[in-house]
Order: sequence, then structure tokens, then C-alpha cells
Amino acid sequence: MTQPQVTILAAGMGTRLGRPFPKPLTPLNDGRTIMQQQLDNISEAFGADTHIQIVVGFKLDLILEAAPEAVFVYNERYDQTNTCKSLMKALRSSAEGPVVWMNGDVVFEPAILKRLQANIDAGQTAIAVNTSAVSDEEVKYTVDANGMVKELSKTVVGGLGESVGINVIAAKDKAALIKRLEECDDQDYFERGIELAIEKDGLKVLPIDISDLFAVEVDFEADLERANQRTI
Repeated sequence: MTQPQVTILAAGMGTRLGRPFPKPLTPLNDGRTIMQQQLDNISEAFGADTHIQIVVGFKLDLILEAAPEAVFVYNERYDQTNTCKSLMKALRSSAEGPVVWMNGDVVFEPAILKRLQANIDAGQTAIAVNTSAVSDEEVKYTVDANGMVKELSKTVVGGLGESVGINVIAAKDKAALIKRLEECDDQDYFERGIELAIEKDGLKVLPIDISDLFAVEVDFEADLERANQRTI
């Protein structure tokens, strides 16, 4: 079994949820924060010795104190850039091998990470998707004739499902993705970098359906309520 590195993108200000601290530190009803349940899930799926990077920015000292065992990457322009630049920094500083990355506000079952293990072992870049819902607010995707991701953004028309914010980049594809993330506008999400790599480099990205498992990206109070109903 190939053990991946894992990156958590936690630099943002989380303005939509309206907390005075980084959104990953939002408490859940089970006594953990969003980030702590992510760290627990990573340990359960990939092992307690998994190399974890956390991209920090907004009130970074709070995250450093909450996860002292992690390695930190600082996005000093956290208030001017989106996830494309945070991921770019993380991948630049990663070691050789595959990287699993996730948005720092996703509450999910560790089984999702375990489902990605086959793709990690096969050297296949992949994104976890939920095919049971297609919301206007979420990142949606379409596929080509071979079942690989063709489009990936919030503006996709006729999306087959939603990206849940948990992904894996194979070692062989990392350089191409870094290059395309560099080309992204500051306010782009990292999905734009994936789209550019698909278009310009022929990147093959396999959507992995996790609709039977639980995952929610906590942007609003209603999302937090859903997460808490599951974690009670």
C-alpha cells in the first residue's frame, strides 16, 4: 500500500460562516473541531505516521497550536488569493510521491480516504464526487467519452455531480498541476488548475463516486447543522 502525503488547505478567512477564528477550528457536537476530525480520519485511513501539511494564513497561530504535529506552509497572501495558490504552495513544498489534499472545512467519513487508496496505489489522479446532488453553489463536473473529468467548476452546465473537496494527485502529474496552478488568477479555486492541466497537458482525472458515504463542506450554518447531525 502506498502511503500518500496529505495536505489540508486551511488558509482562508471563512467569511461566509462568520466565525472569529479559522473555519477548520469550528467545533463539532462530538467535541472535536472540523480539522481534528480530518486529522483523525487521515490517521485511521493512512496511518498515524502520515506526513501532513497544513496551509495556513488567517490567524495561523491558532491552527499551529491545534495541530503541532503537522508541517505548515504559509500563504502570506491568504486575504488576496484563493485555494489555487494555497495548493500551489503546498505541492511545491511536497516530497516525491502522491498527495491527497482536502479543503479545511470538509466533514467526512474516513471511508472516503480508504476508497481513494486504490487510485493512490495505481498512480491515478482522482477527485471524490457526490453524484446524488448537483447544487448551483458547488463545484460540478462532466466527463469525456472515457469517463475522465472534462470540466470542473461552479459554472459547469449539466453537471453529473459535485466535487466534495477531497482529491489525489499522482506523482507523475504533480509538475503539470503546479504549472497550471501558477497560471491561475489569484481568485481561482484549485479546480481551475485541474481544468487547465486537463486541457493543456492531457491530465487524466478519474471521478470516484462517494455518494454512499458522508461528506459535507461547511460553508454556511445549514452545512454545520448537517455535519453535527452526523457526528453526534
